[in-house]
Amino acid sequence: MANIAKMRNIGISAHIDSGKTTLSERILYYCKKIHAIHEVKGKDGVGATMDSMELERERGITIASAATNVSWKDYEINLIDTPGHVDFTIEVERALRVLDGAILVLCSVGGVQSQSITVDRQLKRYKVPRLAFVNKCDRSGANPFRVKEQLREKLGHNAVMIQIPIGLEDKLEGVVDLVSMKAIYFDGKGGEELREAEIPADLQAKAQEMREELMDAVSMYSDELAEAYLEGKETVAQIKDAIRKGTLSLDLTPVLVGSAYKNKGIQPLLDAVMDYLPNPSDISYEAHDMNNNDGLFPVKADDSLPLIALAFKLEDGQYGQLTYIRVYQGSLKKGSEIYNSRSGKRFKVGRLIRMHSSSMEDITEARCGDIVALFGIDCASGDTFCDTSLNVSMTTMYVPEPVISLAIKPKDKKSEDNLSKALNRFIKEDPTFKTFVDPESNETIIRGMGELHLDIYIERMRREYKVDLETGMPQVAYRETITQAARFDYTHKKQTGGAGQYGRVAGIMEPNTGSDYQFVDMIKGGVIPNEYIPSCDKGFKACLSKGRLIGFPIVGVKITIDDGNYHTVDSSDIAFQQAAIGGFWMAYEKAKPEILEPIMKVSIEGPVEFQGNILGSINQRRGVIISTTEESNFTRVDSEVPLSEMFGYSTVLRSLTQGKAEFTMEFLRYGKVPASIAEQLKKEFQEKKNQTQKGK
Repeated sequence: MANIAKMRNIGISAHIDSGKTTLSERILYYCKKIHAIHEVKGKDGVGATMDSMELERERGITIASAATNVSWKDYEINLIDTPGHVDFTIEVERALRVLDGAILVLCSVGGVQSQSITVDRQLKRYKVPRLAFVNKCDRSGANPFRVKEQLREKLGHNAVMIQIPIGLEDKLEGVVDLVSMKAIYFDGKGGEELREAEIPADLQAKAQEMREELMDAVSMYSDELAEAYLEGKETVAQIKDAIRKGTLSLDLTPVLVGSAYKNKGIQPLLDAVMDYLPNPSDISYEAHDMNNNDGLFPVKADDSLPLIALAFKLEDGQYGQLTYIRVYQGSLKKGSEIYNSRSGKRFKVGRLIRMHSSSMEDITEARCGDIVALFGIDCASGDTFCDTSLNVSMTTMYVPEPVISLAIKPKDKKSEDNLSKALNRFIKEDPTFKTFVDPESNETIIRGMGELHLDIYIERMRREYKVDLETGMPQVAYRETITQAARFDYTHKKQTGGAGQYGRVAGIMEPNTGSDYQFVDMIKGGVIPNEYIPSCDKGFKACLSKGRLIGFPIVGVKITIDDGNYHTVDSSDIAFQQAAIGGFWMAYEKAKPEILEPIMKVSIEGPVEFQGNILGSINQRRGVIISTTEESNFTRVDSEVPLSEMFGYSTVLRSLTQGKAEFTMEFLRYGKVPASIAEQLKKEFQEKKNQTQKGK
C-alpha cells in the first residue's frame, strides 16, 4: 500500500478577491508544477494557471473549480481551487464534499467578509478541518490580529495564531513562526529562498505573548504537552502534534499570515498543510449499504479493500464526458470493471486521467484518496462507483434551488440546434442550472443562482456553441402559499354512459411552515378505501406545481383528509384524483393565498464617504438595513432586499460609488410580496393568460 499518510486532499476557499487563485498559483510554482508565476488579470495576458477558461481570464474570476496534483517535499497534494462568487456556490459545495481539509483565505484588510461566512458554513456542513491564511498583509490597512478576532467573534472559531508578521503593509518582511520561535524571511526574486533567523528585538515581547496564547490553547489537546509546558520542556514535535489534534477535531483553527502576491508565507503554509491537515485515513467516512436496507457501511482508506469512489463533477467536452471522481476505498485500475450503484450499470474503465487545470495526464491506476477523472462514462453528478462485489451509495452533496429565471430565444435554426446541445451539456454539469420550456408561452426558460450565473452561461452559449440568441428580462422565482385554514368537501361525479366516475373527498387545508407539502390521512371506517388514498395524495400534489394567483408553485401546505365517499362500481383512481383536485382548489380560494418572493441577504462594502449613497440605494429597493459597520475608512452595509429589486444593481452601485464599492448577495428566505406589487403581478399574469388564450 502506498503511503497514504503523505497524501493531502485540500481546497482553497474564500470571499471573492481574497487572493485564492493568486495563492494557488504560488503553490504550483513552489511545488515546481509551473516554471513561472502568472497573475490573475496579469499584464502578461497569460492569466493564472488555474483559471483555464477564457471567460475566467477575461473577468479575473474563477467560475469552475479546477483540480491539480502537486508534490511538496515528499508529500502529494490534490489541490482544488474553488470560485469565490456566491452564484457558483455549487462548485464550492462539490469540491468541499470530496476534500479532507481546506485553507480558508481571508483578506487582512477586509477580514471576515460575507462570503467568508457562507464558505465557513459549507465547511462546517461537510466537517472539513481548516487552516486560516490571512493574506494581503502587504496592503495598506492590513491587520491580521483583527482578522483573528473576527474569526472568533463572527465565525465562532477557536482561532489561534501560529505565526505573526514581521512588519506590515509595505514593510512586510517575513513571518515569525511561534512554534519554533524563529523568524522566516523569503529571499530571492520569487521568494524561493527561505532564511531562518532570530526574532527581531522589537518583536520579541509580542512573539512571547502570542506564543503563550498559543500554548494555552493547544495544551488542551495533549496531556503530554501540558505537562512538558509546565516544566518548560515542550518540544516542537509535541506542539505540532497538539495543533494537529485540535485541528482534526474541528475545535481549533490555526491562523497563518503572509502575502501571496509578494511571495511571502507560502512555503510555511504548505508545511502547515502537511503538519496539521488530515490525510485520507484520518477521516472516517460512511456509505449506505443498498443490500442491507440502507444500513451504514464503514468506508476505510485502504488500497487492498474493494473500490468505493464518488463522482462529484462532470464536464462535457469535445472528447466526451469527463467525470471527476474521488477514490475513498480500494484502488481503480485501467481496464477494471466497476459498478454504478444508482443506475445499476457495470462498465469498464477505459481512460483514467490525472487533471492539471485544463491539461491532463494518462495514468493506469488511482489509489485510495486520489482525485482523478474518467473518460466516456455515462453517469450523473453524485453517483457512487464501487467494486462489482459491493452495492453501496455515498451521501451526495447539498444542491440549492435556483432563484432567478430568464427566457431565451434562438434567432435561427442553426442556433436552435446548437442551443439544445449547449443546454444539455450545462444541465448535466451544473445541478443548479435548470431549463424547461414554458408550455403556455413556448419559450425556453433557463434558471440559475443569480444574474452573473446566467450571464456566464449565455456568454458560453454564444462563444462555445455559436448560438445567436435573444434574452428576455430576468424573472424572479415567486411562490404562492396560503395564510389560513380552510375546509373542503368535493364530490366528483360524471356519468357519460357505461361506467361513471365517482369520488368524494373532504378535509382541511392548513398553512405549513415546516415543509412545502404534507399529506395526512385521517380517514376512519373505510369511507375512502385504502387503495384510493394514494390517488387523493397524487391529486393534491398535481395542484402544487402551478398556483392560481400568478402561476408559480404553491408551497407550505398541509392537507388532512377526514371524510369521503365511494361507489363500488364507479369509483376509480382517476375519480379520486379529480375529487382531490376539485377539493384543493375549493379550499385554496378560501385559504387566502398570497405571493412570496425571494429575499436576498445583500452585503455591500465600500469607502465610508459613499455610505449615504449605498444606504439610499438599499432603501429605494424595498430593502431593510440590518447593520452597518465602519472600519478604517471602509463601511459594510448588511441588508435584506427582495431579489426582484436587485437586477442591474452592480451597474447602479458602480455609478453611485465611482466603482469603489462591491456587493455580494445570496438567497436568505421567502417573504411576502407587498399588496400593490402582488396586484400588479396578478394583473400581468391575467394579461399573459388572456393573450395565450387568444393565440389559441
